[in-house]
Amino acid sequence: MNVVYVTGNPGKARYFSKIIGLDIEHHDADVDEVQSLNLEEIAVHKAKQAFTYLKRPVIVEDTSLSLKSMAPLPGPFIKWFEIALGLDGFCRLADISPDRSAIVSNIHVYYDGRKTHLFKSSLEGTIADKPRGKGGFGFNPTFIPVGKSQTMAEMPDEEFIKEYLKFKPILQLKEFLLSLDNKN
Repeated sequence: MNVVYVTGNPGKARYFSKIIGLDIEHHDADVDEVQSLNLEEIAVHKAKQAFTYLKRPVIVEDTSLSLKSMAPLPGPFIKWFEIALGLDGFCRLADISPDRSAIVSNIHVYYDGRKTHLFKSSLEGTIADKPRGKGGFGFNPTFIPVGKSQTMAEMPDEEFIKEYLKFKPILQLKEFLLSLDNKN
């Protein structure tokens, strides 16, 4: 496929490739990230910048995790909250309210230099009282999806993938990419 998945996170790229099941090249392009609470604005900007750099159709993604008591924060800044506070500190941040509800949102953007295609999804849950589990990555040890008792990092791989795909619209993106491939 003539598309590049752009991310600076090789673990995320491996997981993306495993789930999408298509031969998609990965590239670590150094793109600026717009400082905004609007996830779509951030991702579209990154996609257009990556296309300018690579001169090929690109896929970029971005994720947001917001505490309902602090909405819209941390939002797209979750990575920086994790770095500044650590996962335990992030759990302490959720202590400011008896409502530990959170929502994780994700967007994948395909941009070919002319058209932008957006794939969005989200999943509600709560923030654990402390980080738990060794699986997953990022905030996964802190996030418990609605209806579950385990953090995403505590889940067996098969269950993790089911929850992961609830907020990562990878399968919708796959359908779109296959439709493009069939047109060529």
